[in-house]
Amino acid sequence: MAEQNGAVPRDAAFWAAKVDRLQVSDPTEPHGYNVQGKRVAGPMNGFGRLWQRTYVADLGDSVTPETLIADWRAHFGRYWPRMGRFHGSVSAIEPGDVTALTAGGMTTGIMVLYADDTSFTFLTPEGHMFAAMITFSAETDGTGRTIAQIRMLLRCSDPLFESMWPLARRGEDVFWPGVLRNLAAAHGVGEVEVGEQTICVDRRRLWANWRNVRHNAGIRTLTHAVTAPLRLRRTGTAT
Repeated sequence: MAEQNGAVPRDAAFWAAKVDRLQVSDPTEPHGYNVQGKRVAGPMNGFGRLWQRTYVADLGDSVTPETLIADWRAHFGRYWPRMGRFHGSVSAIEPGDVTALTAGGMTTGIMVLYADDTSFTFLTPEGHMFAAMITFSAETDGTGRTIAQIRMLLRCSDPLFESMWPLARRGEDVFWPGVLRNLAAAHGVGEVEVGEQTICVDRRRLWANWRNVRHNAGIRTLTHAVTAPLRLRRTGTAT
């Protein structure tokens, strides 16, 4: 009804504007080659089985959900384990932001779909290992304790990545609990237990999307590294 009357939804400022192709925030960003010009790829754009994965940590009463999310948005990459690197701005995570990241030696990226005082959500681009929607949130439980959560709905993007799912899953089970433990430590919680839940929502593979392999960020990262001397030579010749 609001849209029919031309009214702007109250939460419009929290959502990214619709885009056809992704543009990295910084055109000079050297890690953006696997993101620039790509489309977003949510779970229904992937190939493999559909999974819902959730990681939860109880941070007690040391921090409010709003303060926690404000810090998480401002310093998102600071809380990553060493096995990954977030190449985004340290100033904030805002709706519509597009930035690169490196994980497991592979360069890819994310787009910020939504961000408010207690949560923010990423979508992955074509070529990412997962066609996924990932939400980071915090809330207060019935006893006043702050609960931090990472919840993702994902499919492996293509047949090659699907074949690597058992290994990727183990890596995720190290990486995301590491993020929550680092976040907890920054807010005075030295010992935190991270709960994990994995549910297979749909066991079907979407064979119509097998061609996603042409965007595979792992292959493109390797190709980019191998051809680096040629690009340097051309640049040197041009100058």
